[in-house]
Amino acid sequence: MLNRLILLAALLLPVGFAQAHQYTVGDIEIAHPWSQELPPNAPTVAAYFVLHNGGSTADKLLSVDSPIAGKAELHEHVKQDDLMKMQPVPTVDIAPGATVTFAPMAYHVMLLELKDRSLLSDGKRFPMTLHFENAGDVTVDVAVQKKAPDGDKPHQHAQ
Repeated sequence: MLNRLILLAALLLPVGFAQAHQYTVGDIEIAHPWSQELPPNAPTVAAYFVLHNGGSTADKLLSVDSPIAGKAELHEHVKQDDLMKMQPVPTVDIAPGATVTFAPMAYHVMLLELKDRSLLSDGKRFPMTLHFENAGDVTVDVAVQKKAPDGDKPHQHAQ
């Protein structure tokens, strides 16, 4: 209960004071969903967050959607012939006890066919729904920022 009150208090603060925000659905924790401010004329934007599976069974991120985009895809960066390439993935596995970071040059959500560009400027937020195989669905607020949060480095590891 105390965690929910703290989360509510943090959400009521101005965006500049409430950089970190967290959500839970089933055994999955979703920390700090964010997106970089949309450059002028950019046709797409990426969204990032950190997933942690606190349970004893594996789960899977099946898909993501947002009302600001006509289409959302799960993507990853992979190294091919000394080049980093972005490619879609059908799902993202989250092992028990594992943390999976969606960050630049790692897993990320590509939002395509953008409908509402006004929500993609610094300090704004937009909704995005994550669909998990076991935990179910959760809608999060994605914070739009000028730059990546400190310490947001791509990694995937079991704890």
